[in-house]
Amino acid sequence: MRRVPIAALLAGATIVGCGSSSPAPRTSARPERSVPALAGAPRQPGEIVVRGEATPKTAGPFRFTGTYRVRFVQYAPEDPRLDFGAETPFVAGLTRTDGQPVRRLFRAAASRGSRTVRLSGRYVVDASFGDYPFALRFTRVRG
Repeated sequence: MRRVPIAALLAGATIVGCGSSSPAPRTSARPERSVPALAGAPRQPGEIVVRGEATPKTAGPFRFTGTYRVRFVQYAPEDPRLDFGAETPFVAGLTRTDGQPVRRLFRAAASRGSRTVRLSGRYVVDASFGDYPFALRFTRVRG
């Protein structure tokens, strides 16, 4: 068996790993964000956050008591500038734990939306239709 000095192997690996002498491509000063803040931000105390890569997605049950601002965002990681107005509507709602629908929250061909709802009880959050990753965030309204 023939032995090759390690230094010779490392020198060869260094030569193979060298790139061209052309400069690296320039990147923009502000890269596009693939995950919107609403979807990526940590959950704050009292908030309910449901995230999904696809629909349908059911989460919960969660206990709701009071008035909530509920917001949604959907996004296309491969195309951050996608116009959702021409896409399939994002559909989400609340159901009781026995599966009976209670309230539609959103049916919108949009990248984002919000509304205020008053809720009391235990509900399942049901994101039933949409073609892109999404997040729903319920924030309790003080007052």
